[in-house]
Parts: sequence; C-alpha cells; structure tokens
Amino acid sequence: MLSNNSESVEKSGMNIVADENSALASLYGRIDIDSSPAVRDQLIALLHAPHPRTVSIDLSGVTHIDSSGVATLIEALKIARNCKTELRLQGLHDRLHRLFEATGILSLFNEGIRR
Repeated sequence: MLSNNSESVEKSGMNIVADENSALASLYGRIDIDSSPAVRDQLIALLHAPHPRTVSIDLSGVTHIDSSGVATLIEALKIARNCKTELRLQGLHDRLHRLFEATGILSLFNEGIRR
C-alpha cells in the first residue's frame, strides 16, 4: 500500500512468514505514529488467526521506533499471552537493545529475546 504522506520517505512495514506452528514477523523501517497502526493491525490479525504456538518479531530491519511502536509491541505481547502464544523478539541491534533495557521493556519480553 502506498502512503500519501510525502514526508515519509523511508518505507516501513512488516513481512510475515508463517506455518502451522510458528510465524516470523519481520519489521522494517520507521515504526512510528504513522506506521504503527498498520503494524498493529497485522500483528493482531496474526495473533488472532488460527494462532501459531510461537510468534517471533524480528526487529533487525527497524531503523527507528517511537513510543507508539513500543506500545504496539507491548499490546501484541498482551494479546499473545491471552492466546497462549509465545511472543519472542529477535534482531535487537545495540541501539534498540539499550532502549528496551533502559526503559524496562526488555524484562517484559525476557523469556523470548533472541539477539
């Protein structure tokens, strides 16, 4: 889907690869107030579908994340727990890892962190 926002030069979004037991959601670009609603919708749909036991969110392609992007990840974790789905974060490069650690968010996902 093309964005009409001319200020958004960098493309962002999510690619999903799923099978019956697991799914990998690879986020890329800027996950911010403009892109996080679409990412949220895709994650919720993925978690509410005949849900896999494990969903990994790969953040290695994320160049920027703001509070709305972080809130989207926390909401996804809450939904995953309600669905009895294990939600893992992976691909946390140094800057994101430090941010998540400093804000205490890392501890919420501590069971599934993959670097």
